[in-house]
Amino acid sequence: MRRLRTAVRRLGIGLALLTLVLALAAGFGAILPQPLFAPSGDGGEGTRRILVLSNPIHTDIAIPVDAESLERFSFLRENGVPVDDPAARWMVFGRGGRAFYLQTPTWADLKPLPLLRGLTLDRAVLHVDVLGALDEPTPTVQGYDIGPVAYQRLLETIAADFERLHGQVVPVPDVRYGQTDRFFEATGWFTALAGCNTWTARVLRAAGLRTGVWNPLPVSLAFSLQHFN
Repeated sequence: MRRLRTAVRRLGIGLALLTLVLALAAGFGAILPQPLFAPSGDGGEGTRRILVLSNPIHTDIAIPVDAESLERFSFLRENGVPVDDPAARWMVFGRGGRAFYLQTPTWADLKPLPLLRGLTLDRAVLHVDVLGALDEPTPTVQGYDIGPVAYQRLLETIAADFERLHGQVVPVPDVRYGQTDRFFEATGWFTALAGCNTWTARVLRAAGLRTGVWNPLPVSLAFSLQHFN
């Protein structure tokens, strides 16, 4: 019994130290910019408005429904995403772990196994939706202006994350949150250390925005975006 209590105490201490290390890493990751110096302007004419949408644990990127995005993501309409709806103003992209993302549309649907997969290792999926007009700025919606060259880099970075089979994107069958969204298989793997918010940060850096070197949480990503751009 004494050995069991000792083991439990050591486990508790180990978990506390791990939590402390991760918290410190997240803090330093938010205040160290990547890239270190602001990139030069892209030299194009005009700007494009993009949005970062957030909740307490997840971020998405919203891009305008325009001629460029409709051309680059033409496969969305072919897979049931109503990008041609007259009310559609934004295409929304997010990345997540397959089990957790597909099986947890609301917190009421939370189950232990998908949560465990999301915290360890799982295949990645992309979630795509369309939205109408959005108010900004709000606590959950932040907008940024980027140049046309940066916008093209952003589109290409998002598009490159769609898994393809024989040259075609791979929709996840029979799973969607509503009438306007769709899931697609994504390249690579998902872990809690390289999750949805670090993906958002990576895509934003491709568009010329600066983030922290590691942003595992929406709050740390929002902090770095606010202070480095």
